[in-house]
Amino acid sequence: MKLEKPVKIKIAIIGSRGYPYVYGGYETFVKELSERLVTKSVEVHIYNQKYLYSSRPEKLNGIHLHYIPTVRNKSLNQIVHCFFSLLHVTFSSVDIVVVLNLAAGPMGWIPKLAGKKTIINTDGMEWLRPKWKGLGAKYFYFGAWCATKLYNKIITDAEAMKKVYADTFNAHSSVIAYGAPEYKPASEELITSFGLEKNGYFLIVARLVPDNNADMLIRGFLDSTSLKKLVVVGDVPYKDEYAQKLKTLANSNNRLQFTGYVRNQEVLMCLYQHCYVYLHGHQFGGTNPAMLKAMSNRCAILAIDTPFNQEMLNNGEFGMFFAPNCTDLTKKINHIEQFDHQLAEFRSKVQNGLGEKYNWDAITDQYIYEFTKLAVS
Repeated sequence: MKLEKPVKIKIAIIGSRGYPYVYGGYETFVKELSERLVTKSVEVHIYNQKYLYSSRPEKLNGIHLHYIPTVRNKSLNQIVHCFFSLLHVTFSSVDIVVVLNLAAGPMGWIPKLAGKKTIINTDGMEWLRPKWKGLGAKYFYFGAWCATKLYNKIITDAEAMKKVYADTFNAHSSVIAYGAPEYKPASEELITSFGLEKNGYFLIVARLVPDNNADMLIRGFLDSTSLKKLVVVGDVPYKDEYAQKLKTLANSNNRLQFTGYVRNQEVLMCLYQHCYVYLHGHQFGGTNPAMLKAMSNRCAILAIDTPFNQEMLNNGEFGMFFAPNCTDLTKKINHIEQFDHQLAEFRSKVQNGLGEKYNWDAITDQYIYEFTKLAVS
C-alpha cells in the first residue's frame, strides 16, 4: 500500500471535541492519528470546540489548533460546530478535510467551493440510535445519504459497516478500523480505592445513553443470581433523566457501583484487566473503542449480538454473546458463573483478535495512503 512519489499534505480534522481533550472515541481517534501523522511530515490542523478550552495554544505537539464556537445544546452542538469549522477551513491553505461526524454530511459541498478534497469517517448508524428520535433520526439518515454524494471518499471502520453503506445507499467505502491501546499490565492495587478486588466484579464502560443499552445490562445483571458487583464506568456531560434514573438504582442495591468518568487511563486499564467479565451493550456502531480496550486488556467479554460485535470477536472465537434482551443476558450471566472455566480460555485468546487491523501505526499508514491518493487525483 505505497505510492511511488511522496506528497506534502496538509489536512484538517473536523467533527470531534478537539485536541488534546480526550473524552470519547472521536477524541481518542484524533489524538492517536494526528500525533502519528505529524511524525510522518503531514501537516495537521484540528478544529476544537472553543468553550472546552480555557488555554488555547495555536500549536501543540506539532499540531495546529483552531478554536471554533458552538452552542452547548447536545442536539445542535456538533451541527453548529461542523458548519462554522467547514466555513473556516474553506478559506485555509489545507488540502484535505477529514470529517468525523455525520452531522456534517449535508455540508460536504462547502469546502469543495475552494477545491478542497474531502473524506468522511461515517462512524456508526446514527439514524438508528435511540437518542436521535423523529427529526434527529431523519437528519442523520439524510446526512449519511449526503455523505455518499458530497464527499470524495467514505471511510467505514468495519466490514459490517461497509456492507450497511453498500446495501442502504449503494455506496462504496474503504474500511479502516479504529485502533486498540497497547497492553500494559496494571497493578491490582489501583482498584482498591473503589473497594474492588480481582475477578470480584462485572464491568461496563460506556456513556450512559440509551444507544449503549446500559439499562438492559444493569437490569439483566441485577436479575441474575451473581453475588459479584457490577461496576459502571461512565456518565454523560449534561443533566439527563435517563442517566439519573440508572444511577439511582445504586441507592437500593449494593451490587451496583457507579464510578463516573475515570480519566486516569492507567486506572481505567486496571479496571478492565481485573474484572471478572466485561459486559458490552453498544449496538449501532462499527469498531467500538470500549470493546477494543477490553480486548487489549485481555478481558472475558460478553457482548450484545450484532454484526459489528461478531466481526470484532470473530464470531465467538474471542468472546461470548447474548441476545438483545434482559432475559437472555441474565441467563448467560448465570451460566457463566456456573461454568466459568471458559473465561480463562477467552482471556488467553482475546488479544489475538487485534492484529494489524486494529494497530494505530498501520491505521495511520492507511490514512496517509488515502490522503496521498486524493492529493494527486
